[in-house]
Amino acid sequence: MLREGKSSREVARYFGYNQSTIVRWEKKARMLHAGPIPTESSRPKSSPLALPEEVVKKIIEKRLERNRCGQVVYQSLLKSGVQVSLSSVQRTLDRCHLTKKRSPWKRPHDFTLRPEVAFPGAFLEIDTIHLRSPLGHLIYVYTLIDVHSRFAYAEIIEKIGVEASIRFLKKARGKASFPFVMVQSDNGSEFSIGFTHALKRCGIQHRHSRVRRSNDQAHVERFNRTVQEECLDHVSHGLKTLKKALKTYLPYYNEERLHMGIDYQTPSQVMQRY
Repeated sequence: MLREGKSSREVARYFGYNQSTIVRWEKKARMLHAGPIPTESSRPKSSPLALPEEVVKKIIEKRLERNRCGQVVYQSLLKSGVQVSLSSVQRTLDRCHLTKKRSPWKRPHDFTLRPEVAFPGAFLEIDTIHLRSPLGHLIYVYTLIDVHSRFAYAEIIEKIGVEASIRFLKKARGKASFPFVMVQSDNGSEFSIGFTHALKRCGIQHRHSRVRRSNDQAHVERFNRTVQEECLDHVSHGLKTLKKALKTYLPYYNEERLHMGIDYQTPSQVMQRY
């Protein structure tokens, strides 16, 4: 419009800008030989409310001295007579890259409370065992145990996944004489969000164990060891052989084997009281 002979005032009124802005843009365009005007930083040329350099240096010194958090640095500065706000301390540490950032890839922990194990089915733990067959391929064992009664169920399978986990849990529910209230698993892909939604549709709560906290799954991990030592390690790791051995072992485990954790009773004896 300026090239067409319009005045800067007319152009400013047409586009809704201040006239001085149009004048500055036109001047820059002439300097750039009518090229595109680069976007400039919106940072102010001066910051009258910025912290003095001496205060910034003291914040950094306190941080590097003991590598303490911003709150401790703030309290130390107050005791030293330095008047500064906590937000200014934390903002300075962040600007100087002196704070630890949470990894964007770190999965937040599920804070579902662990229920009181007062009756069969209140809390169960599920897991998988990986075995190597004589031919070199993997064979998987799904395992599940009720923490209160120690009732256990297991199944040999060739491939694990969310769908396989759901099928296994439905079979375990059919074998148990009590309803499932909450099931806890580790953070494996076979127990991911699809498994959680499937349990929710069945009216079962799903809880994940904490990462690198094997004690959260202590009962099922101990069952994994027991079933391997007393059953699976005594036969060849062929699919049919393992299935046959497990089919014989599970009734013994639930109906005959004495368990120290339930006062030398069998799981069947505990379940009979309910």
